[in-house]
Amino acid sequence: MLEQLKERVCDANVVLSTSGIVIYTWGNVSEFDEKTGYVVIKPSGVAYDKMKPCDMVVVDLNGKIVDGNLKPSSDTPTHLEIYRNFSHVKSICHTHSIFATAYAQAGVAICPYGTTHADYFAGEIPVTRELTKEEIAQDYELNTGKVVVETMKGEISESIAAILVKSHGPFTFGSSAEEAVYHAVVLETVAKMSYLSKTLSPTLSRIPSYLLDKHYLRKHGPASYYGQ
Repeated sequence: MLEQLKERVCDANVVLSTSGIVIYTWGNVSEFDEKTGYVVIKPSGVAYDKMKPCDMVVVDLNGKIVDGNLKPSSDTPTHLEIYRNFSHVKSICHTHSIFATAYAQAGVAICPYGTTHADYFAGEIPVTRELTKEEIAQDYELNTGKVVVETMKGEISESIAAILVKSHGPFTFGSSAEEAVYHAVVLETVAKMSYLSKTLSPTLSRIPSYLLDKHYLRKHGPASYYGQ
């Protein structure tokens, strides 16, 4: 079932490892299939160098396993809650990449300081609130998804390609598994640039909005002209 999608999701998960932004099994990628309404996601705790397309797990939006012999990622309820609330999100990538996770742990949004950030993100990378003790004790992964949804609904959700979960780590989004992983790699690079820039210049201010808009819209706007 969904063999081509399983292959794409498997390949995207492997790229997380080969890109160098995750180690061991610290990350997961999923993709939503519009035709069936199912989600293909990485199995829990399987090493990237051992993973095969047939290991991918197919679940419905309620978390029921439809196809697969392994347990899905422990973060599956988080992914599903996001899919249930945002139809434009077709793929989700979660990592514990060093710089982006450092910002998440600190509870600090990633401010746009330059055009590299502006090329990919329409503004700052928002950070969620801290989960409560009760939210962590019961349905932790589901409530992680709920706090992501809560934060995204307070923003222009269609323009958000990445978000930081307080004390946890980053989640990135895309129209495909490949794009979600692409955004995860870009996010980590932008987070590192942000940290270094602020370290070098503690009084640094964000990029002017007119320059940010120019760079973002020339790639993503209705009159975009970047690329072939």
